Amino acid sequence: MKRVVVERFGGPEVLNVVDEDDPRPGPGEVRVRVLAAGVSFTDSQLRAGTYIGGPKAPFTPGYELVGTVEEVGSGCERLREGDRVGALTVWGADAERVCVPEETAVEVPEDLDPAEVLNLLFPYMTAYQVLHRVAKVKRGEAVLVHGAAGRVGVAALELGAVAGLDLYGTAAAHDRAAVERLGAVAIDYQSEDFLTRLRELPAKGVDVVVDGLGGPLSLRSFRALRPGGRLVVFGRYSTISQGRKNWPAVFEWYASLGALWLWDKLSPRRKVFPYRIQKIRGADESGPGTVGGVPRYPEWFREDFGVMLDLLREGRIHPVVAERLPLSDARHAHEMLDSAAAKGKLVLVP
Repeated sequence: MKRVVVERFGGPEVLNVVDEDDPRPGPGEVRVRVLAAGVSFTDSQLRAGTYIGGPKAPFTPGYELVGTVEEVGSGCERLREGDRVGALTVWGADAERVCVPEETAVEVPEDLDPAEVLNLLFPYMTAYQVLHRVAKVKRGEAVLVHGAAGRVGVAALELGAVAGLDLYGTAAAHDRAAVERLGAVAIDYQSEDFLTRLRELPAKGVDVVVDGLGGPLSLRSFRALRPGGRLVVFGRYSTISQGRKNWPAVFEWYASLGALWLWDKLSPRRKVFPYRIQKIRGADESGPGTVGGVPRYPEWFREDFGVMLDLLREGRIHPVVAERLPLSDARHAHEMLDSAAAKGKLVLVP
């Protein structure tokens, strides 16, 4: 089979496609023939070495996949050969065949486009859990979404509209119309100060900020919260510059995180919550546990995926595929990440 390998940390040039034997599933695993694997900004963080808890090189990138079960390992009881499944791998999905734990795989209806379903596994799942599992939004609350024209941002706006939220989104001027079509008030981050705009609201701020960018922006986002407000931080966008690790931004990100932690402790009426999708979805040996004060429930992933499948069938969310490329074009897909972010999901089709 073929798989993509990051030989060393760096830009897209470090990606290569290699040939090797098919993997065999271990106990509790199923081997999946991959129909579609996603390429996302998180993959570029893994490739550049800025992703917290990421693997050491060499490794195979790929955060999510949809495919068909080819072989079932010992101890598996739920899945059978021929089942179509989706899985959040975090890394390892960019290959023709991948072994995944049966416990974390979710069933995917065969009448749905595998590339569209990829959007539900990561961008839409992130947005849904940030809004409903972490921030626990209520109908009528005001929510600011940073990077509103990006994949997670678009998902947050669509899901926020379904939830009856009062939405605001930061985006570049050329994305204003797209953000407004999703029912949000667009704020041009290049020419407007979002903090000033939000403090001019009657309530002097918003109830929730969805921050997938991080760094110093998170500090200003905290100040945009009204009493009872929640800031959810899950991104490190600034830590990569031109596809490579930006060391000054990495240090700045950690300094901002420390300041946020302190502000959270000193401000009883406003709270900060971190979010990492792979932490919330998985239990450890000690049981469900917590992540940033949020319970760890493996079943959440399957439950929330089911909700989004229903929304997709009802036409209430609209995941977009920007382009489908063969596995051999993985390097080109990474080169396209910046330009394709506002167009939809980049998908590798083995």
